[in-house]
Amino acid sequence: MSNSIQWHCKSFQQLSTQELYQLLKLRVDVFVVEQTCPYPELDGKDCLDGVYQLLGYQDDQLVACSRLLAAGVSFDTVSIGRVATLASARGHGLGHQLMQTSIEACQKIWGDVEITIGAQAHLEVYYGKHGFQKISEEYLEDGIPHIDMARAVA
Repeated sequence: MSNSIQWHCKSFQQLSTQELYQLLKLRVDVFVVEQTCPYPELDGKDCLDGVYQLLGYQDDQLVACSRLLAAGVSFDTVSIGRVATLASARGHGLGHQLMQTSIEACQKIWGDVEITIGAQAHLEVYYGKHGFQKISEEYLEDGIPHIDMARAVA
C-alpha cells in the first residue's frame, strides 16, 4: 500500500452503495467483531441532516472512517463518533491523521466550534493529544467504559 490517504467527506445521500457497504463493514469489523461488542450499529443517525461520513481510502481500500455530527444530534455541540481504522493499517499514525482530518472537516463545515466525543475510557490520552479534555465521569456504554471529552474552540 502507498502512504497517501484520499479523504472524502460525504452526507448519507452522497454515499454510493459501495461506499456505504465498505463503511458499515469497517465499523462492524472494528466495533462488533474485533471488540466483541454487539451494539446497535444502525442507530438512525447516519441518514440525518447534518451528519457526514469521513472516509479515508488507501489504494481504493477504505482504511479509516469517522462520523461527524451537527450540534444536537448526539451532544449539544458538534461531535465526532464511530472513529475506526482498519486493523491491518494501524501502527503508522493513521488514527492521528484520521482525528486531525475529522477535526478539520468539522471546522470546515461548522466553523470554529466546540467538539464533543464519547470516547472509550482507555483512549483518553490518545484523544488528549488532539486537544480533547475529559468532561464526565466514566460510564458504561454497550459494556465498555467510556468518558465524554470536549475540545474547546481553537
